Amino acid sequence: MPIDRAVPTIEAQFVRLDDRFDGIDGDFVVERIHTGARKSEGPVWFPAGRYLVWSDIPNSRMLRWDETTGAVGVFREDSGYANGNTIDRQGRLITCEQGNRRVTRTEHDGSITVLADTFDGRPLNSPNDVVVRHDGTIWFTDPPYGIAGGYEGNAAEQEQDGQYVFRLDPSTGDLTVVADDFTRPNGLAFSPDEQRIYVADTRQNPSHIRAFDVLADGTLDGGAIHATCDHGRFDGLRVDTEGRIWAAAWDGVHCFAPDGDLIGKLLVPEPVANLAFGGPKRNLLFITAGRSVYCLRVTFNGALYPLTAVRE
Repeated sequence: MPIDRAVPTIEAQFVRLDDRFDGIDGDFVVERIHTGARKSEGPVWFPAGRYLVWSDIPNSRMLRWDETTGAVGVFREDSGYANGNTIDRQGRLITCEQGNRRVTRTEHDGSITVLADTFDGRPLNSPNDVVVRHDGTIWFTDPPYGIAGGYEGNAAEQEQDGQYVFRLDPSTGDLTVVADDFTRPNGLAFSPDEQRIYVADTRQNPSHIRAFDVLADGTLDGGAIHATCDHGRFDGLRVDTEGRIWAAAWDGVHCFAPDGDLIGKLLVPEPVANLAFGGPKRNLLFITAGRSVYCLRVTFNGALYPLTAVRE
């Protein structure tokens, strides 16, 4: 990150709760690289351009931060109340548009392709968060937050029978329900080897993360509760190269060992909605929280997916 610009900072507060958190820390300060949004969400890092894109949901816009200059500008106005974002194997932006009730892909020329907006002949609820697997399939959650009122979308009746986790094959357009027993499915992330997927159920009491095994045919097995939230509710998830799960919560980012034990936290002064790893080493941690976006360089690395090489 540039060091010759004045950026508001706060002290980095890593809280160790287990010996397995030893050595997990980073910069002494957390930089606040932007504030003034209504609700920051869905950060995604673009390595080729060295910039971060995220959603400001109630303002129905997406913003862009340039690492080389520190400048923040509008990436897209009238974003369809965009929430979660990711990139595919070709470096294209994949977006969950809550207001438009669809998942889209932004092509390299800037045009937008609709990937999914219906299931079983009926509109989706309001796609929330999204990840891409090495085979190019797109996995997303579909709770009804964007149709519950006019603040984060457009009020409408729910037409799906449930709140599903979907798998989309963009090469065929096939959309499949892979999990159908969630109350409010939200953030999701694959393990580093992509043999497991973790999905947050925000509205359960307590809010928790469930773990599924990903079978060879793309279906899921298991689904037991893997971790629970001790402060507010879970939202977005990310996984590092050691298989640790980093989960957005109301007091900051919670770190869970691969076995689901809470081993530490990074405290943030605003409720955290989501996070992303960036930079050449994926050791810049970006945190969307309330009105702001925070960043710090850390001593661990985000898992790399979607993979850039086909697995045998």
